[in-house]
Amino acid sequence: MTAIARIETPSLPHETIVMPIEGMNCASCVSRVEKAVAAVSGVASVAVNLATGKATIGLERGVPMQPLLQAVEKAGYTATIETRELDIEGMNCASCVSRVEKALRTVPGVAEASVNLATEKATVRALPGTGQHRLEEAVRAAGYRLRPATAKASGDNAENRRRHEMAGLKLSLALSAALTLPLFLFEMGSHAVPAIHDRIMAGIGMDNYRLLQFVLATLVLFGPGFRFFRKGIPNLFRLAPDMNSLVVLGTSAAWAYSVAATFAPGLFPPGAAHVYYEAAAVIVTLILLGRYLEARAKGRTSQAIRRLIGLQPRTAHVKRGDRFTEIEIADVGLGDIVRIRPGEAIPVDGRVIDGSSYVDQSMITGEPVPVRKSAGGDVVGGTINGTGSFTFEATKIGADTLLARIIGMVEAAQGAKLPIQALVDRVTGWFVPAVILAATLTFAAWLLLGPAPALSHALVNAVAVLIIACPCAMGLATPTSIMVATGRAAELGILFRKGEALQIIRDIDIVALDKTGTLTRGKPELTDLVMADGFDRAMVLRLVASLESRSEHPIAEAILAAARTEGLPLADVAGFQAAPGYGIGGRIEGHEVIVGADRAMVRKGIDVTPFADRAAELGNAGRTPIYAAVDGKLAALLAVADPLKETTAEAVHALHELGLKVAMITGDNRRTAQAIARQLGIDHVIAEVLPEGKVEAVKALQAGGRRVAFVGDGINDAPALSQADIGLAVGTGTDIAIESADVVLMSGDLTAVPKAIAIGKATIRNIRQNLFWAFAYNASLIPVAAGLLYPLNGMLLSPVLAAAAMALSSVFVLANALRLRRFQIEAGTSA
Repeated sequence: MTAIARIETPSLPHETIVMPIEGMNCASCVSRVEKAVAAVSGVASVAVNLATGKATIGLERGVPMQPLLQAVEKAGYTATIETRELDIEGMNCASCVSRVEKALRTVPGVAEASVNLATEKATVRALPGTGQHRLEEAVRAAGYRLRPATAKASGDNAENRRRHEMAGLKLSLALSAALTLPLFLFEMGSHAVPAIHDRIMAGIGMDNYRLLQFVLATLVLFGPGFRFFRKGIPNLFRLAPDMNSLVVLGTSAAWAYSVAATFAPGLFPPGAAHVYYEAAAVIVTLILLGRYLEARAKGRTSQAIRRLIGLQPRTAHVKRGDRFTEIEIADVGLGDIVRIRPGEAIPVDGRVIDGSSYVDQSMITGEPVPVRKSAGGDVVGGTINGTGSFTFEATKIGADTLLARIIGMVEAAQGAKLPIQALVDRVTGWFVPAVILAATLTFAAWLLLGPAPALSHALVNAVAVLIIACPCAMGLATPTSIMVATGRAAELGILFRKGEALQIIRDIDIVALDKTGTLTRGKPELTDLVMADGFDRAMVLRLVASLESRSEHPIAEAILAAARTEGLPLADVAGFQAAPGYGIGGRIEGHEVIVGADRAMVRKGIDVTPFADRAAELGNAGRTPIYAAVDGKLAALLAVADPLKETTAEAVHALHELGLKVAMITGDNRRTAQAIARQLGIDHVIAEVLPEGKVEAVKALQAGGRRVAFVGDGINDAPALSQADIGLAVGTGTDIAIESADVVLMSGDLTAVPKAIAIGKATIRNIRQNLFWAFAYNASLIPVAAGLLYPLNGMLLSPVLAAAAMALSSVFVLANALRLRRFQIEAGTSA
């Protein structure tokens, strides 16, 4: 059945978008969505088609997408949004970022656009079907170029582009310096040493000297410096000036003034016909130097990603027929048999089928000790084989390998914007126009109130204001720190899947830990088996093990291992049932068997009081008591102990050292949980929690505005990982838990938790240092450049010094961000 309805209202000329909507299943859904969307200001028409699951919406131009998405969500449905990543060429300052974001957000269908200056990428969330050409047109109209990101954009292509950019900047800098140096030496030498001035005047004369200066400065401005004009002038005509526009205004003003003074000196008042060719040329050279140093430093910020990409070998030795053949990595298929020789890098993920060796997994997990791999063991692409040799079956290839997923996670985090960036975005939107206004006011004030020659003073100070106020440092302050920090964290086996997690994690108050597989090894051992009267030990253990063979719980492995050790054969199970948080049951050889916690027995009406004292004793010893019932009668009490991981106590101590509270959330017996908590010094214990209760436990910890981090590894941890302010998944756990988390700990070592928090603290501290420098620099030096100190001590800031200071500001911010590359492995310390 197709239900189509239409609501129209009189409107201005509008754009039409098509929005896929999930969750609609009847005509009333159609009506509900239409009413919700029609109520949004700026909606001209809406037609919902139930069969296609899409809404066709007419919008007045400029209506944002967010209110529409919120209206659909409020009505109880979900609009389908896809994420795209675009490469943007031509950005060089924070105002560029702001301009590109605004341009992309005006495209119909775009819900959100976030641009990262350091990576030169835009992340766009848009409706499916939003035309790529519309995005490209918007970016081009803003004065930049768009190149769709490809699968190789992070690898060879991106590196080649960076090298090409570096080579171009280096050539421009060398040419500009070669032309500027004689100009600077002659002019500055003439001021410093009168004899040099006298020899120049005697040799070529003032007119020829100025003509030589004109030639050299013109070659600099319209040769190497033409890149500023090519970008800056169009943005001026768009009334959207950027950093290039400031450079163009400043250098061309100094050059034009000098040209007029050279060829028409009679136009100027007496004593005002000065030339500033050397200032214009030196400014261009210094800014090119700053750009070159900035490009080099930006290249170093992404070294961690390049190292990860470089881990994957180009070829693999794969079995074809009866022999192993070397083939391209892209040609390896699922199920292929791959041979690894000593010292080789493992090409793809797989499972060892023959041979053994020790494998260095340090670049994936951060663990320095090689891990033994033998038949049945899993290997990860990109890790390095030791001295042994083995063959394995390829289980994951291409984008599905762990290494590819890690690279994707790190790149996604590096492209993110932290909440702290919002301040920068607000400022940079008006910063460049405000600088031009400040330069204009400076020129007018000096022209009207300044000493003679007023025109020369007005020009010099206005140019200094234009040049010193570059917003590059503000634009680089946050993204460069994020890039370096997430790269360094990846080297330590800590993956920030979301960049904003870096900021949130530093404000955590409580760290809540799952027990099994997180605090413990996740490989329990059967320690006790206490029989009820009338039951045979071997028979009960055989029945319980047979039932547990159908379960994936770690306790099941412990019981199965005990049965195998005693040589007990397993029986077939019929009618198997599992009740999460309670236990399991089934029919075995005519017997109804139930295994689970005391609450499972109580629910079935089975009295567990005969074992109450012994269960309490076992729980107080840190062991987990479980019960077995056969044919409705209590048959046995089993106790399982899951040894703590070697680093668990160290991790809890490190979290306390950071001033954090530690909680344990577990479905385990309360006495067992409290015994473990006493052993580790854990502050809060929430025990006997059903899987769905973990979310409520996290909410309870969040009461009063406290920020909670939850650490877990299992499928039943996924909801709690999502509910917590920060979810940290132990990388040795399940894919579902990892996908639900904000941070992934690849090694499974809990000491990575305090390290992750320490990295977050160090990163935000670094960003604040960068932002302070960027804002304080502009706030303090723009007034100096305008001549505010002149009435006090006669100080004026030369445009040349302003250019040097401007270049230094960006280099300082990048150098400070690069300090995070030396973040120490010891939790809580940084460079």
